[in-house]
Amino acid sequence: MRISPEEEIKIIKEILTAMNVPEESSDIVADVTVDADLKGFSSHGIGRFPQYVEGLRHGTIRADGDITIERETESTALINGNHIFGHVVAYRAMELAIEKARATGVGLVGVHDSNHFGVAGYYSDMAVMNDMIGVVIANTEPAVAPIGGGKPILGTNPLAIGIPSNRHYVSVDMATSASARGKLLEAARKGESIPENVALDAEGNPTTDPEMALKGSILPFGGHKGYALSFMIEILAGPLVGAAFGTAVRGTANPEEMCTKGDLMMAIDPSKMVNPDEFRAQVDELIDEVKSTGDVLIPGDIEAMNIKRRRAEGIELDEKLLERILGIAEELDLNLEIKEL
Repeated sequence: MRISPEEEIKIIKEILTAMNVPEESSDIVADVTVDADLKGFSSHGIGRFPQYVEGLRHGTIRADGDITIERETESTALINGNHIFGHVVAYRAMELAIEKARATGVGLVGVHDSNHFGVAGYYSDMAVMNDMIGVVIANTEPAVAPIGGGKPILGTNPLAIGIPSNRHYVSVDMATSASARGKLLEAARKGESIPENVALDAEGNPTTDPEMALKGSILPFGGHKGYALSFMIEILAGPLVGAAFGTAVRGTANPEEMCTKGDLMMAIDPSKMVNPDEFRAQVDELIDEVKSTGDVLIPGDIEAMNIKRRRAEGIELDEKLLERILGIAEELDLNLEIKEL
């Protein structure tokens, strides 16, 4: 079935309210989740929502609470998320990064003791909406074996960058692995296979079975280049921010474990370096030059097209996911009515 973005928001907020999550937090979680589905990152949209419900039930996600700023300078901060919703912690961290960038030109905020925060590009978008460049990185529990190794050590370690423009949505949001773990989880739920050259099983053999891949390892994208980038992110989102790293990272996929991963948010104010109007115009000039070479897409075009299409056609709920959501509502004695488009 297909539902409207507004219906998805309603579903998420009704369930979270029934689980005593404050309205402000529910609003953020719902908005980030719908953003993922609209952009086409369904593995991080409502399909991931049952994981958050399980986290609340196991106490690995706290329904309410505040972040703690442990260290702070004029342009940097280190945040303890105190295990509340990762979406809320990341939102507050980027807000703080933007505030610092407005004052100093650059805001850099590290996060530990948080939770899975949905799609990274939501937070880089926050900077863009404030006429700033946004950069977001995070580590995750082990899923990727290093080149030449046979054991998962590194996470899928996402990277998102958003750039202000006058005429375009300019954004990259990607895992440094050949596939995000969420896509494997989604394929397993739907009973689908995954592409070749994405993952290995526990014995190190190539597999297109997502269940086997989840027991094995995901390949880095681009061979040694993806591995190198993931390795660097592991440090920047681990030791630099007081978070776990390598095999000590837990809780980004398993809601029964306390989350130990880290995040790093950066906001850059172009106006502190160049004329911001000229900067945006030159970004558009580069885009025009790139697109003049043929039928070319820039980073962000696919997401922009997906948003337009899904706002018109709705967001798909597969049968198993629908059953899971209705089951959650029933367990909460919640009379959840889902309106189909």
